[in-house]
Amino acid sequence: MISIRPICVSLGALLISAACANSDKQNAHTAKKDTAQTMADMPGMSGSPKPSDTDKGPSPSGTEEGAKSALATSVTFTSAQIQHGGVKWGAVTMGSTSGSAVVPGEVSPNEDRTARLGAPARGRILTVSVRPGDRVSSGQTLVTMQSPEAGMAQSDASKAEAELSSRRAEAQYAASARARAERLLTLKAIPRQDYERAVTDDEHGRAAVAQVEAEVKRARATAEQLSAGANASGEVVLRAPFSGVILARNAVPGTVVDAGAPLVIVTDPSSLWLSINAPEQWAALFHRGGRLRFTVPAYAADTFAARVDAVGAGLEADTRTLSVRALILNGIGRLKPQMLANVLVEGAGSMPAAFVPEDAVQMLQGKPNVFVAHPDGKGGAKFDRREVALGSRSGGHVAVLRGLAAGDVVVLAGAFAVKAEFQKAAMPKMEM
Repeated sequence: MISIRPICVSLGALLISAACANSDKQNAHTAKKDTAQTMADMPGMSGSPKPSDTDKGPSPSGTEEGAKSALATSVTFTSAQIQHGGVKWGAVTMGSTSGSAVVPGEVSPNEDRTARLGAPARGRILTVSVRPGDRVSSGQTLVTMQSPEAGMAQSDASKAEAELSSRRAEAQYAASARARAERLLTLKAIPRQDYERAVTDDEHGRAAVAQVEAEVKRARATAEQLSAGANASGEVVLRAPFSGVILARNAVPGTVVDAGAPLVIVTDPSSLWLSINAPEQWAALFHRGGRLRFTVPAYAADTFAARVDAVGAGLEADTRTLSVRALILNGIGRLKPQMLANVLVEGAGSMPAAFVPEDAVQMLQGKPNVFVAHPDGKGGAKFDRREVALGSRSGGHVAVLRGLAAGDVVVLAGAFAVKAEFQKAAMPKMEM
């Protein structure tokens, strides 16, 4: 008979062992979950974003970063910043100014009185007798060069002239023979056939002279075009066409140049051009015969005059500017070509304007700006920038034609410190 008691004892031991194992697994899982939650709560250890992270919304990229790099419309100064920068403000002074504008210009040579001399033919430069800035008189030797082509052209002209002399002698003899034949025919001393031969020879001689005369004209024109005064040896001498100043010299002795290569520029400095590219809004102020006043940095205290002699028929498509040219009488030669100028053009009537010190206008991104102040009552202030259009300048003040109104309070002193703060605010900020 089988004993049941040992079997029951074994089954009981197995059940107790299984229960203990399950309890150990649950305890280990709970401990692992608690550890993971503890690590997740530590900063920087979370694998997925926390609810607080998602509540922040998208990171400031694209539009916001572009806004940071763009020029701000206003900046705020503390009382200490205002004192340190010497910033002072006050109400603008309103008044009226003539319908005028200040536009940039450039002094340039008068092309009607400028000669750009080039090599008439291919050749080698022998001597250069002038330097930039030298004054020359009409007919003065500037450059001497050796040109085989010019020598050949001069030789062809000489040959054509010699041929013309020979043909004229033959034609003269033929004319004499014809006259003699006519007398003999009248006396019936010669047959008519001899007379007709004399007439034919005379006509051939006349035609030959006409043909050679045409060849001489062609050869002379070619020689004059190529040689500009060369002799039969091919030596070419370039001379000043009028009295003036050497503006530029590209010729170098010993070098070989092609036909048309620029050698010397001669200009008459007694008259110059003032070239202006006027913005579209000022186009109506320019008309032929109008009087202009301008200044140059070299003579900042002096004002020069010019008169408009050409106005463009239309605006430049790319720049939206009107090409204007004025004539300057430069008798004593103070002005030089390529000088930059500030041109004041006066129009008819007057227009309202605000007047501010010249230092109150600062250039930001290439445009004139003034800074409108909004004091906070605690020594600080907020400054808004305004783009303005400028008019005439006088006595250290400039007329603001557009951008300010009566009652506006603007920075009168220390505007550069405000400009620096705007530029600083426009710089992209570095993230750590």
